[in-house]
Amino acid sequence: MEVRDSNGTILQEGDSVQIIKSIKVKGSTADLKRGQIVKNIKLTDNSEEVEGRVDKVMMVLKTNILKKA
Repeated sequence: MEVRDSNGTILQEGDSVQIIKSIKVKGSTADLKRGQIVKNIKLTDNSEEVEGRVDKVMMVLKTNILKKA
């Protein structure tokens, strides 16, 4: 299974990605800011989602708001 970022670049386990769109996080007061780096991502069973640690919290992120750093 290939996991691709918003630019079509293939993502692999352990890559660093950058958030390209500011979004609000449901159930939290924290926001994900544009340009924030997420290091050491983990791939999931879904090709449109990856897991990453943001501000010491593990989150599932959609690949359409990420680009490889």
